[in-house]
Amino acid sequence: MGVTTTVASRKGKELRELSRETTANKKRKPWKSRRKQRKTMLPIQRLFNTCKDVFSGSGANVIPSPQDIARLKAVLDWIRAEDLGLSLDMPYFQTNGSETSPQITYLHLYESERFSMGIFCLPPSGVIPLHNHPGMTVFSKILLGTLHIKSFDWVVDAPIRSSSTANHTEAEPLSARLAKVKVDSNFTAPCNTSILYPADGGNMHRFTAVTACAVLDVLAPPYSDADGRHCTYYTDRPFSRMSVEGLSIPEDERRGYAWLEEREGPEEIDVVGAEYHGPMFVDN
Repeated sequence: MGVTTTVASRKGKELRELSRETTANKKRKPWKSRRKQRKTMLPIQRLFNTCKDVFSGSGANVIPSPQDIARLKAVLDWIRAEDLGLSLDMPYFQTNGSETSPQITYLHLYESERFSMGIFCLPPSGVIPLHNHPGMTVFSKILLGTLHIKSFDWVVDAPIRSSSTANHTEAEPLSARLAKVKVDSNFTAPCNTSILYPADGGNMHRFTAVTACAVLDVLAPPYSDADGRHCTYYTDRPFSRMSVEGLSIPEDERRGYAWLEEREGPEEIDVVGAEYHGPMFVDN
């Protein structure tokens, strides 16, 4: 679409405004049997139908049943880049090599009050900064390339620590909260779908493109400023940077913890919306 949007403040709201291509209603074709319908159904249609069913009762902090989680994960696990018309020779994945913060492209697929679907296309070294997913269940499927994921969960009942960083010695102290590292690894397509929950599974995460890569995201429910589901960004700092009276972690385990400080939206990073040209579902 060519409309550039920064990820500076509200990831959810801005991405909803990007590339909203209305799906044309199509007449349903007659079919001979349910078995034939399942065999000929497009992967994206199966994904949409499953999401619509699984998230029919979706809401903040409402986690689908284990059976529904497994059902949707199985659908996502089988989706490949070619099912969505994606390939690494597309312009979304290119960089001129001189960009310090490569531009990220977002392909909007669908959004309702219950759930949203979209694809992030990251060129090499592209970064989606550390951010949270308040009250949300999120499925992420890497379709192309290699992606480094670092994620955290809050440590329950840990004290909140006030600190001043080296770059903010004259500023008001920043509030920091203790978090435990959940994931800190590279993932290469094809690989299984990752899932995060409101309070588990790495609810705060950062994506860094090791190579050009594409990630299909399903969020339930989506970000909503009106409903208090704001996207908050964080800076992670080593556990050893601060100390709290009465809080002790063995030295050999400290690398698995960090202090997370809230930060302003990263103005240097921007996301552009582009029209999705791959196979499309029908919302019956």
